[in-house]
Amino acid sequence: MLTTTFVSWMGQRTTAVALPLVALAETGSAWSTGLVGGAVGLPMLASPWWARRLRQRLTTGRALAWVLAVQVVGLLVVPTGAAVGTVSAVHLAAAGLVTGCATALSGPGQRAVLSDIGDSLGSTVAAKLLTWQDLLHRSTMILAPPVAGWAVAVGGPLPLLWAEAAGVGAGALLLLTVRTTAAVAPPARSAGAPALRHVLARHGDIRRAVTMSGVGGLVWFAFTLGLAILGAETGRPGVLIAAGMTGYGLGSLTGALLAPVLVPRMPALATMAIGWAVLGVTFTALPAVASSVVLLACVAAVGGFCMPLGIGALNRIISTRTDGADRRAAFAAESLVHDGAVSIGLLAGGAVIGVVGAGPTLVAAGVAQVAVALVAGPWPRSSRLGRRHRRGAGRRVRYRRVRLATADDGEAAWPGDIVRGGAGGTSRTR
Repeated sequence: MLTTTFVSWMGQRTTAVALPLVALAETGSAWSTGLVGGAVGLPMLASPWWARRLRQRLTTGRALAWVLAVQVVGLLVVPTGAAVGTVSAVHLAAAGLVTGCATALSGPGQRAVLSDIGDSLGSTVAAKLLTWQDLLHRSTMILAPPVAGWAVAVGGPLPLLWAEAAGVGAGALLLLTVRTTAAVAPPARSAGAPALRHVLARHGDIRRAVTMSGVGGLVWFAFTLGLAILGAETGRPGVLIAAGMTGYGLGSLTGALLAPVLVPRMPALATMAIGWAVLGVTFTALPAVASSVVLLACVAAVGGFCMPLGIGALNRIISTRTDGADRRAAFAAESLVHDGAVSIGLLAGGAVIGVVGAGPTLVAAGVAQVAVALVAGPWPRSSRLGRRHRRGAGRRVRYRRVRLATADDGEAAWPGDIVRGGAGGTSRTR
């Protein structure tokens, strides 16, 4: 499964260079260059409805292999059309929709199955496997662009599209060899496909983590578009974004190398909150250090270093606090919220920067990430608990106090947490 992650992401990142060139050459229209990417996002946004029950069937390597086979079909639409000279906007949109449906299922599904395999190997193995998966994903950020540039210079962009389809096909064959250690019993129809909102409502820590992830995705445009526009405004077009992305990429790769060791030993929700807060601080500092390319790259590297730790903590929260249908739904909810927020941010980001400027946008984006980390993090809420006690003072309700440390990963529960007694027992606080 880890090899499949590396192969498929290498293909996706190299195609990000080649596909716009093929679309422009075949259609002669600049607007068509983003048509596939836009179409890919539509199935993801609609996945809470069409994929709700389907994702619960993705419990084995064989099931995931079939999903990748569908993705291969979508990937072959454009190169096949280019080979016969009939690529149009319809072909580009169809390719995006088919691959979007497949990726909406395969990403969360692979993480869920990888977590299931890790559970059978030890209490902390699932979190480590997910951090290794993130490391392989991030390594493609460094490796894919130069490979794509060399391949385009040597043979043109079209061979890269064939290569991506072949790579994903190889990944599907690899997934056929994945064996889960225990069969997952098919759940009852009423409980087998939990709604994403219900899973988030049942698991408070996951809800807080997904909220941080969503805010981070929403303001990510401030880094990419903001640095690009800030560089153009200061007479250095392309310089600031190149320095920022290079620093961020190197920092994130370093963090990803350490994440398998550090993430299982650190309190998950606190690690994620601190990582998001540090990234927010770096966003606010970027406009102030924009005069120095080296200093800007170093600041971006600090934020990049924290992200693999935060994402690893997010995966650990989901993998340790859920299983079965809830786990698959939780991973799908995180992907939906984050990817949807990124799309919305990129869609509106240019207009926002045009109104308030690149520098203020970066500062506001940083403040937003620090704020959500403070609100959603695992910090004591003594005043809120006090109000809760006062509201319940006149009620005849039996309460019982739970142990402070109840999480499987050793992370403490909320200080003074109180659980209502009676039928049904306590809520799960893994």
